[in-house]
Amino acid sequence: MSAARQVVVEADGGSRGNPGPAGYGAVVIDPATGEPLAETAEYIGVATNNVAEYRGLIAGLTAAKALFPEAGDALRVHVRMDSKLVVEQMSGRWKIKHPDMKPLAARAAAVLPPSSVTYEWIPRAQNKHADRLANEAMDAGRDGRQWEASASTAVLDAPARTPSTLPPVQGPPGDQAAGAAKARAALAAARGAADTLFPVPEPGVPDTPAPGQPAGTASEKAGAPLTGWGSAPDLGAPATLVLLRHGETALTPEKRFSGSGGTDPELSATGRGQAERAADHFAALGAVQEIVSSPLRRCRETAAAVAGRLGLDVQIDEGLRETDFGAWEGLTFGEVRERYADDLTAWLASPDTAPTGGGESFAEVAERVAAARDRIVARYAGRTVLLVTHVTPIKTLVRLALGAPPEALFRMELSAASISTVAHYGDGNASVRLLNDTSHLR
Repeated sequence: MSAARQVVVEADGGSRGNPGPAGYGAVVIDPATGEPLAETAEYIGVATNNVAEYRGLIAGLTAAKALFPEAGDALRVHVRMDSKLVVEQMSGRWKIKHPDMKPLAARAAAVLPPSSVTYEWIPRAQNKHADRLANEAMDAGRDGRQWEASASTAVLDAPARTPSTLPPVQGPPGDQAAGAAKARAALAAARGAADTLFPVPEPGVPDTPAPGQPAGTASEKAGAPLTGWGSAPDLGAPATLVLLRHGETALTPEKRFSGSGGTDPELSATGRGQAERAADHFAALGAVQEIVSSPLRRCRETAAAVAGRLGLDVQIDEGLRETDFGAWEGLTFGEVRERYADDLTAWLASPDTAPTGGGESFAEVAERVAAARDRIVARYAGRTVLLVTHVTPIKTLVRLALGAPPEALFRMELSAASISTVAHYGDGNASVRLLNDTSHLR
């Protein structure tokens, strides 16, 4: 019988241009000592990041198999990569839709029996060894040569490793949802009736019962989710809504009202560049599984740029369109104040007041945005969905997740092509994880 053997493979790939000059690197590590057992890297010509990452995985698995041919089916390989796309696809949790990825995934799966390989996502900072190997390979290709192991200094950039045992990976790599749910349940058990701590009633609903009403808040009677340290079960991965505001149009720099009731402007040259940079970001991140867009042109163009890079289709949801600003469409805030001062004051004071000329109130927008959210969360439970939409819908989704009052809409900054993230759990609770991130545009 073959002797059992366990190794770690760390792999990475990169492309300078995506697509552009590309290379991969992989290192096989002994988990008992933390020592590298083998390194491999190669310049592969012009390719995308994802292709290079898959090539790195294939090379790492092949190197591990070659090191211990006597182990046979007893070889156990734990793969660690900072590409969530590759980790999720090879773990079987994400579908492989892009035609370039399918044969590469099949090659990787054929190196060793699927039961012999486990996958784990790690932050890029923990994958420095493989990353350095990939960059050495790309440097070699730039100079018209191939990478040579004898000249590599990648091991010097590797993070310090300590001996470790490798338990089987459970749940989505890099996602702390399951752990967070378990922590909530443990805290609830420790506190006993912890679901009574910090209850937040629905807006406008008093905590004290009305005459003849049984004790308990109205939200509890309606079956609404409890907030605070609730005794929630382990609900698994949430539906994660990644909220991308569209890129700039000609109206954006002038801060003009641009909703769904006026013109339907296209992206400007600046906006198209922002959309491409957002596409680069999501391609490198490798987390988005679905894309849903507002029907307005500026969002569809932004979504198309990302979808083209990820090999995904774009679904349209009418509920994600921007507010209809009525007679204010195309005007600046100052121009509205000059022409419709009383209407503007009333609009700022009440979410139930619509703009001049029959536009939508914030209350009406919140109702349709919440309905769109509920549809999307139900349809894509446990998945990561990119929503390409506008200022008001994004602020509304964040406000509703926080349980904040309507005036919170005026307390948030939201830049063009910015990214925000809200996770929605199966018990109805939500967690705001990111707001107005523009680091990908710099």
